[in-house]
Parts: sequence; C-alpha cells; structure tokens
Amino acid sequence: MDNTFTPIEARKPPSSAIGPIAWMKESLFSSPVNTLLTVFFGYLIIRFVPPVIDWAFISANWVGTTQDECTKSGACWIFIKQWFSQLLYGSYPENLHWRVNLALIGLVAVVVLQFFLPQHLRRRVGWVSLLVYPLVSLWLMYGGFGLETVSTDKWGGFSLNILLAFAGILMSLPIGIIWALGRQSKMPFVRVVCISSIELFRGVPLITILFMGSVMLPLFFPAGVQLDKLMRAFIAITLFQSAYMAEVIRGGLQAIPKGQVEAANSLGLGYWKTMRLIVLPQALKISIPNIVNTFIALFKDTTLVLIIGLFEVLSTIQAALQNSNWLGGHHIEGYVFVAFVFWVFCYTMSRISVHIENKLNTGHSRS
Repeated sequence: MDNTFTPIEARKPPSSAIGPIAWMKESLFSSPVNTLLTVFFGYLIIRFVPPVIDWAFISANWVGTTQDECTKSGACWIFIKQWFSQLLYGSYPENLHWRVNLALIGLVAVVVLQFFLPQHLRRRVGWVSLLVYPLVSLWLMYGGFGLETVSTDKWGGFSLNILLAFAGILMSLPIGIIWALGRQSKMPFVRVVCISSIELFRGVPLITILFMGSVMLPLFFPAGVQLDKLMRAFIAITLFQSAYMAEVIRGGLQAIPKGQVEAANSLGLGYWKTMRLIVLPQALKISIPNIVNTFIALFKDTTLVLIIGLFEVLSTIQAALQNSNWLGGHHIEGYVFVAFVFWVFCYTMSRISVHIENKLNTGHSRS
C-alpha cells in the first residue's frame, strides 16, 4: 500500500470572500433593509460630521483672552481656557490648588497601582490605600493639622464631582453587599429592614433624596448640631447608590449554585467564612460589569448636587455663562466640554472593567 503523501497546492480564496469588500457586503449591504440603513446613516455622517469638525477645530477660536477675540465663525474655546481653573477647582483658593492636585494624583495612583504591583502585594497595598487615601485626601482638601482650613462651601468644579463619586463608590459597595446579604437572611427582622431600605431608596428619584438630605436630615440631629451640606449630599448619594448596588450583588449571589454552599457546610465552614471565601468572591466576579455600570451612573449623578446649591462643574458653567464679560452665548462650548470630560472618565472606567473581567476570566465558559 502506497502511503506517500502528496501535498495539495494552496490556492488563494477569491477576492470577494476576504478584505473590506467582503466585510461591506456582509455587514452593510447584506439585505435591502441593511442597505437602506447604511445609505441613511452614511447621509447623516456626510451631512453633519464635516460641519461639526469645522466648527470644533478648523474655524474655532483658540488664541485670546476675551470674548471680543472670538472673531471666527467656529467654537470659542477661549471661553473654556479662561474659565478652566474655575471649572476644575471651583472657588477653592488659587494658592492652594496644589492640595487638590495632590488629592487627585493620589486617587490616580491608588487605581494605577492595582495594575502594576505584583500579585502578593496588590491586595495588601489595595486595602491600605483604600483605608488611608480617604483620610489623606480629606486632610488635603479641608485642612487642619498644619494646613490652612478651607470650608466645603469653597469646594467645587470637576474636582468636587470626582471626589463625591469616589467617596460614594467607596461607601456604596460595602453597604450594598450588607444589604444584599441581609435581603437573603433567614432572620425576618434583618430581611425586612434590608428589603425596606433597598425599595425605599430605589423607588424615588435621586433629586428627591438630595432634597430630603438637605432639608430633612438636619431635623434628626440634636439642636445646635449642624451637618455640612456637602456631607448631607454625600450621605444621600451613598444611600441611593447602595440600594442599586445591593440589587446588583444580589443578582451575583443568586447565580452561585447552592451546591457550593452545601459543600462549604459539609466542610464545617460557618456562614461568614462561606460568604467571604466562596460565595462573595464569585458573586463579585460575575457582577463586575453591572457594578462598574452602577459606578458610572453614580459618577454622572454627581452633577445633580447643583440642585441643592453645591457648585460642581455644571453649576460653574452656568455661573460663567452669566458673567457680564461672557454674555455672547457660549452654552454649546461649555456643555460640549463637560460632556467630553465625563465621556473620557466613563469610558476609562468601562475599559478598566473589561481589563478586570479578562484578567479574572469572569466569562465562566464551560469547556
């Protein structure tokens, strides 16, 4: 029997089966409906994108210090340049901006270190940084212990949005975990309290809770005790987001097979050890996309504190637009700039989420 192997000459596939032409046929013109949609959206892109690029870049005003120097037909980015310091720092004293910068740099360092530290150091440094950084940033922002005191009514701008979001994230996650565990508790009193708290804060808009925190929360404190307005907003945002976080965590808990809990019980592990070592790590891994989505929603919701008189970035934009030296109507430039900055931060958070998912292999695929 002849076992000689005769190789077959490799031939290239037809050009219509590979490359951009094949991709266009398959993705853009695969059916009459897709063809119509491609033509329609192509028209929109040709119709609107070039004028936007011209307005934002080509015909924009970049150089100058006053509104009178915005002579071109495009965007007046001079407005953003002149108000950039207020947009970032609010009314924080100019000579103390370095303290805000240090607090923001510390926040970036806390996040970045988790990606570059060795595995055996990451958890220890992570816990220490999460416990120490809030105290250090509060000391830098507020002062005391050798630093000049800056009252919270002078905090503002985009730095206030960032710090409010970080503080809310830091507190809403553990509270949400406690509420989620309490909702599944076998003790009726604990279960009723947790369910009532979750449904109460999920059932009303955040604006309502902010108003209640600003107006009604001081009524629960003894006479003469004044709670800072920023602290009231922080408490309201944290409780609101904790309710949503609890439901996210509860979904992750329900995805864990009951057999794992039974196996832990058969090994003699108690409730808290089972949750800490077996159930919660898996539930948090499964819930990473929804957790990050909740964090992004929290970050965007920080703009609502303008309703109760805190001068975050949108409040600063509105104040700048009412300035007598800038009454030329620069609403579009201001809101486009704010939207772009928020998009950058939210997109970065989503990419970090994807990186963590891939690193932890949260797909739970079955081979």
